[in-house]
Amino acid sequence: MTRAEKAAAIMEEWARDDAHGYDQQYRWGEHGDYDCSAAVIAAWELAGVPVRSNGASYTGNMRGVFLRCGFRDVTADIDLAVGAGLKRGDVLLNCQHHTAIYCGDGKEAEASINELGTVTGGQPGDQTGREFLIRAYRNYPWDCVLRYSGGEAAEDKPARAMCTVTIPEVRRGDTGAAVAAAQAALKYKGHDPHWIDGEAGMRTEQCVRQFQKSNGLTEDGICGGQTWTMLLKG
Repeated sequence: MTRAEKAAAIMEEWARDDAHGYDQQYRWGEHGDYDCSAAVIAAWELAGVPVRSNGASYTGNMRGVFLRCGFRDVTADIDLAVGAGLKRGDVLLNCQHHTAIYCGDGKEAEASINELGTVTGGQPGDQTGREFLIRAYRNYPWDCVLRYSGGEAAEDKPARAMCTVTIPEVRRGDTGAAVAAAQAALKYKGHDPHWIDGEAGMRTEQCVRQFQKSNGLTEDGICGGQTWTMLLKG
């Protein structure tokens, strides 16, 4: 089974199970509910593509993260008005408001709205049968269509063993091993701080800002969670 098939199947399973409704406060399945972006992101994460692990969190940052995780923007190949050219597993994305997964046969799966017609405050689970649903394809309108292109060979590779570590933020004035690690990673990524001395001075901060700018991150000069994620990727 391809990852695209897995992601689409997960969305369909959730949509058919009334334990899963819509909520923007408890949006990652804490009580069974999702909002539109959390559902699509979580489905792909469970299918083996680490989009959430790499920072995807809402419609506004999905496109950038998904492209970095093996997706292609195939919008130019799609007739959005009728959905011609879509393939099962394609991510339908409006970068400001909504997202869904195309299921094939003219259908899409999505988390839509709660039973109150609002984004939060309803009861857990699908109270109407349409909070999380499979529906006929329609052009929301979609800004883009993203298609996973990791390939079957890539999908057949065994998962890499992972470990979890806690890395502190690094900011100007800090010292220690975390600073040296950040300096080494910055140099590896092409932003040479000149010295890997474990002392975060002006040059290290400048390199962090340059790296953040080149990767679409907030340019605050602080090596925090998202910056560390990008530094340590690949």
